[in-house]
Amino acid sequence: MGSSWCALETQNLHSSAMGTKILTSSSQGFEIECKEIHDSWGRVNQLVRSLATRSKLERQQIRETYKAMYGEDITSFLERMCISAGHRKEAKIGSKVFAALSLWMIHPHERDAIVAMEALEQGDTNYRALVEIFVGRKSSHIMLTKQAYLARFRRQLDQDIINLEPPNPYQKILVALSASHKAHQADVSQHIAKCDAKRLHEAGEGSSGANEEAVMLEILSKRSIPQMKLTFSSYKHIYGDEYTAKLKKENSCEFEDSLKTVITCMCNPPKYYAKALYASIRGTTTDRGALARVMMSRAEIDMDEIQDFFKKKFGMELRDAICEAIPSGDYRDFLVALATKRIAS
Repeated sequence: MGSSWCALETQNLHSSAMGTKILTSSSQGFEIECKEIHDSWGRVNQLVRSLATRSKLERQQIRETYKAMYGEDITSFLERMCISAGHRKEAKIGSKVFAALSLWMIHPHERDAIVAMEALEQGDTNYRALVEIFVGRKSSHIMLTKQAYLARFRRQLDQDIINLEPPNPYQKILVALSASHKAHQADVSQHIAKCDAKRLHEAGEGSSGANEEAVMLEILSKRSIPQMKLTFSSYKHIYGDEYTAKLKKENSCEFEDSLKTVITCMCNPPKYYAKALYASIRGTTTDRGALARVMMSRAEIDMDEIQDFFKKKFGMELRDAICEAIPSGDYRDFLVALATKRIAS
């Protein structure tokens, strides 16, 4: 697989004139790209080539230009192509790439609203997908996600999480995190971080795990993510160990296991997401949607750092792992493009 990837890389460095034209004409607007997209019915590889490596701003401009030219949202066009693919032999892979492209083309907060609804609608709630939204996004983004969720589904995201049955440790943490976004305007305070670290340590020294849980949930509900990260940093500075290491030394319970996952996602995103991608690629997790979800969510945030951790931890490039696990085709090309910012053609 490594040699085939090198061949693909060489081809990319000498890309065809058509590929170059599609990917490098922002100075003249996006009318040409939109016409090519509109005329690409049945040619999924051209859609992937046109859209996969675009920045958030470029995708927004393409979406607006397409609607002005053809009177429909480009996501509607992709949905129609998805339905058409459903009548062909490659329906499963075709549907996956169209669904992924459709999510890729909308605003990130709209995408998160859809991801949240899908996570909540599953028989076994996908709490990790929800954690990634509430921990990995700025408070302004969370607010827009909640608004998009309400507009699209006519329901309150916070309330849907509260109403989940049966109760779950992740649910308690998510309710606290959701409440914390109402007070994220406060400046990060070293004094508060030290005080919270001390409270956590003292609660952990007590005999009641319930007390430590209550203190943790209270802090999570009142502090911003940057403030929480400073608290865990202060904890290590004062007591010599990571807070998560202290949790590992104790008898693990469901709440502590959930909390460790949340703290890792919060304080060490490359580690969290690299491990999530590896588990999804290898099929060792029930969270099968993690691969496309994480790739789209982190592509423009910290994908380089995630890839570095992935290679260090698992001894292979992320793109090679994807190529080994996913059958060749447009869906794999889309995922590789998100990882490498170039099309494998």
